[in-house]
Amino acid sequence: MDGDSTMKIGEAAQESGVSAKMIRHYETIGLLPAAPRRDSGYREYQGRDVETLRFIRSARDLGFGLDAIGELLSLWRNQQRASRDVKALAERHIATLEAKVAELNAMIGALRTLSACCHGDNRPDCPILEGIGHRAAPAE
Repeated sequence: MDGDSTMKIGEAAQESGVSAKMIRHYETIGLLPAAPRRDSGYREYQGRDVETLRFIRSARDLGFGLDAIGELLSLWRNQQRASRDVKALAERHIATLEAKVAELNAMIGALRTLSACCHGDNRPDCPILEGIGHRAAPAE
């Protein structure tokens, strides 16, 4: 793609792998600068916009939230940045992901235990439902 060429939103979406709906959303929340409009009213995107959209998509694929992506974009655009700032952001995200993994593993363990207690036959009693109901009971 030529760096000077422009494209409509559908072309930018195809080039970046980000849907047109999300491109408009990213513009609305300020992750992507608002695209200028052609005389026809169509948004006009440049190659740098597609690079930004690819960056956002990659960060989303790594599980970063929109606020963190805003910080990452700011660091990415700042050639005077300190890599320690980027690393600190990444390490905070790693800690968040590790906490989520621990939470998911605890859920899996609880469900495995409940599932192992269930006969899985035609009887109406179900330890899985009883276990979920017990977990939902208010603490005394």
